[in-house]
Amino acid sequence: MPVPTPLPAPDALAKARLLVAPSLDGGLVRELERITGRGAEPLEDVPPPSDAPLLCVGETLPDALRTSRLLWFHSVNAGTDPLFAGGPWPGSALLTRTVGRMGERMAQYVLAWMLAECQAVPEFTERHARAHWERLPSELVAGQTALIYGTGRIGAAVGRLLGACGVRTVGVARTTRFGPAPGVARVVPGFDRVIGAAEDAEVLGEARWVISALPLTGATEGFFGEARFAAVRGATFVNVGRGATVDMGALETALRDGRVRRAVLDVLPEEPAAPDDPVWKLPRTVITSHSSGITTDEDVSVDFAACWEAVTAGRRPELTVDAGRGY
Repeated sequence: MPVPTPLPAPDALAKARLLVAPSLDGGLVRELERITGRGAEPLEDVPPPSDAPLLCVGETLPDALRTSRLLWFHSVNAGTDPLFAGGPWPGSALLTRTVGRMGERMAQYVLAWMLAECQAVPEFTERHARAHWERLPSELVAGQTALIYGTGRIGAAVGRLLGACGVRTVGVARTTRFGPAPGVARVVPGFDRVIGAAEDAEVLGEARWVISALPLTGATEGFFGEARFAAVRGATFVNVGRGATVDMGALETALRDGRVRRAVLDVLPEEPAAPDDPVWKLPRTVITSHSSGITTDEDVSVDFAACWEAVTAGRRPELTVDAGRGY
């Protein structure tokens, strides 16, 4: 079992210099200064002089700051894979992240596309463009199954909203840390049932929607590949997690042979997609430019304040990232 990162000591936290990414809005920076009780300095490739510990808020961590001086880094994003991709994480540094109301936004996004599909919005839009009158049947979401990969804050928010609409929600937990032992049911808020990733083949064949809210780690890269798509039987695939969790070649094959009915992709392995990127020509696919859960300044300030309150009280923040697992 990995050893948890120690919490910053009170004396070290009191002496820490606050470094913030230049991209942060001035109002957010002032709020971070108010919460921490100190002035902010720019988070740059060159660390500030002195040996004072560093408290950083931003999107990425420059190589020059990957040292023992780093006391705590708060990510303004929910996904922290860019931080780990940049190099080894300083083992003594606390890492927290921002989730805010992202789960609600992503849940609305998922439900909106599900309802649009059930109300034949793409088909009616196409017919409108041709001035063609044709009645099309609708489909009810209630009673159908959504298989949701990721049972954390975001996945659970998706499950709660879909469940309120009568959708049967099955969560897939990638590891036994969060999931049940094989064959054992577990109750998790937001889901009617939770299974382990190793036992998803049967439900993949039953699901009307397959929804991914997975983070990107070494274990989830290419997670949705040929084997999983081969088990799908006409489901629509929605990805609001990370693009690199999907083997795009396998998805294209499944779309072309009809095993995947449609795809709604908010994320791609390479972003932004160039105008000549083949992903724009995938059949029955919509790409939405990584916009399903855009983080707001309020999300950052509220979540950072909660983490600050926990750390100063000697508690581990709920938004702590396990650097060994990558989420």
